[in-house]
Amino acid sequence: MTRLRLLLAVLTLALATACSGSTDPSPGAPPPDSTAHAETAAPGEAGFPDARTTGPRIGLTPHSTGNLSVRTDGTVIKGWDITGSLDIYADDVTIIDSRITSTNWWGVNLRPGHSGLRVLHTTLTAVPGKGPDNGGVDYAVSNMSESSVEVGWSDISVFGNALSMGTGYLHDNYVHDLVPFRNAGGEWQHTDAVISGGSNKGKLIIRHNTLLNATPVDKGASAAIGLFADTGPVSHTVVDDNLLAGGAYALYGGGPGATGIKVTNNVFSRRYHRNSGVYGAVTAWNAGGAGNVWRGNRFSDGTPITPAPAG
Repeated sequence: MTRLRLLLAVLTLALATACSGSTDPSPGAPPPDSTAHAETAAPGEAGFPDARTTGPRIGLTPHSTGNLSVRTDGTVIKGWDITGSLDIYADDVTIIDSRITSTNWWGVNLRPGHSGLRVLHTTLTAVPGKGPDNGGVDYAVSNMSESSVEVGWSDISVFGNALSMGTGYLHDNYVHDLVPFRNAGGEWQHTDAVISGGSNKGKLIIRHNTLLNATPVDKGASAAIGLFADTGPVSHTVVDDNLLAGGAYALYGGGPGATGIKVTNNVFSRRYHRNSGVYGAVTAWNAGGAGNVWRGNRFSDGTPITPAPAG
């Protein structure tokens, strides 16, 4: 089932049984807990990345680059305050201790056939209403290659699908304040702090991040982490020790064909909705898939979470 079909099913059926503690709405009732709670961290949410532990550690120098194409292998961009975006046509590029304010489709994009991109200790944001997608901006970091991209200790906001990749190492990031927008087709763009579309050739590791999606569900909210089988089965993915909140569901687990998915020791925050996401903490979890592991996942008050079978 594609992401769109799955989300339509969620909105039509208002399934609220994806985790323990959910309640079934009566027919015709509004979405459960559709009003977001205040953004306050519970005691069980301490120790996760925030604005104090992410972003650049040094002073920055302004650079108005526009959409800059990087074509030299081994390029290091450090200490830049960039107004524009970076399109990477090279190997082993490092962006570190910088800030990117984009009005393009992305903040940083790795092109097919290239590898070794690292984005570390960087703030990635955008100007709402100034992007090319009917004013919207889509991806903070986009990986169009089959190689791994590392994003670490970065402060990421505004972009609709902040971290978009099937293969990568995403760690110690603070993703927050995603801005909903209607895309060029006139529909609300789906929003996800992390999104993977399936058919990944390598491993995707999502470890020790704060991933927040406060977008209302009627304005496109999908997930904090969306593992969707849009282009093929989801596999070889580790989701470990993250703080998740928001979306229709906080986690989409890959669906019936997903294998090799390890979801361990994550905290599902109730700061926006009592079940972490509007309809629940997790959906599309394939408990019987080869190599799939669900262990140690809980709400911020310590209540264990048991996912319903993928449908």
